[in-house]
Amino acid sequence: MRNSIILIAIIIFLSCDKKLPPIDPDIVSEKVQYDTDDPAIWVHPTDVSKSIVFGTDKDTNGAIYAFDLKGKVITEKTIRNIKYPNNIDVEYGFRINDSITVDVIAFTERERNRIRLFSVPDMKPLDNGGFQVFEEETDLELRRPMGISLYKDPVSKNIYAIVSRKSGPADDYLHQYQFLSDSTGIKTKLVRKFGKFSEEKEIEAIAVDDELGFVYYSDEGVGIRKYYADPAKGNEELAVFGGEYFKDDIEGIAIAAKPNGEGILIVSDQQKGQFNLFSRKENSFIKAVNLGTIATDGCDAVTVSLNTMFTEGLFVAMNEQRDFYFYNLEKLGL
Repeated sequence: MRNSIILIAIIIFLSCDKKLPPIDPDIVSEKVQYDTDDPAIWVHPTDVSKSIVFGTDKDTNGAIYAFDLKGKVITEKTIRNIKYPNNIDVEYGFRINDSITVDVIAFTERERNRIRLFSVPDMKPLDNGGFQVFEEETDLELRRPMGISLYKDPVSKNIYAIVSRKSGPADDYLHQYQFLSDSTGIKTKLVRKFGKFSEEKEIEAIAVDDELGFVYYSDEGVGIRKYYADPAKGNEELAVFGGEYFKDDIEGIAIAAKPNGEGILIVSDQQKGQFNLFSRKENSFIKAVNLGTIATDGCDAVTVSLNTMFTEGLFVAMNEQRDFYFYNLEKLGL
């Protein structure tokens, strides 16, 4: 009887650890120099075929790579000499003044304890060298930024950066900064500190659903935490979910938004080499998919048809072989 129980336990363990059949990417990008991490997709406003995939290359002499939809590096739009870039995000329509708005990318520069802001697609710095974060911390390790996600308030049109760090406290792990522009230039204003942390592992991946007004982040050893993105709605935690579906580290989060609040959250199950899909509306688990990537840290998705290959939208995931995998969003089977 005892041997039977052991055998059943082994079978359950092996079946739980078994990976699904892999789905091949449509495009594998050219390789970066050091270590890929997080991608972000910018959709061109007038010619979607000219959209750009940005991806971080983590190193003390790192870069933000720009790729076209064939995965080829766009050299003139790649930003180099960045001191350990980590995560990146895109937002649209940042108001510089009464007559000018620009699309932007923001990314963390960990070794300089700051976030950077550039206009897209001309790739001009808007930050006078960068904005310091977690400035009140006296311990340098508590100032090292990692994750970042941008939020645009649908009413006020204000744009914010929500930033996580390499190490942090059990409460107020994340800081939220508003970007402000006036005649003296662009600056940031700390508007709130929020976010619980289990004190297991770390918090890196953050994603904001602008339309529904939620921010999600991966407390890597526990689950996906959910809060309001609007600081005026308070710092109450709305949910913690999904932890039981992951083998180990819960990593990158992408939001594939569809009309009427439909769509999915796509979250990397890093050590298993798969992605878990959750309902955007209910946050309930839908299924897992194996997209063939190894140890994915970051991912991003858009649901706009971009060309004849990415007809249903684009999903991009980091792969640890110094590249990024591009998929037609329909390959996720939804």
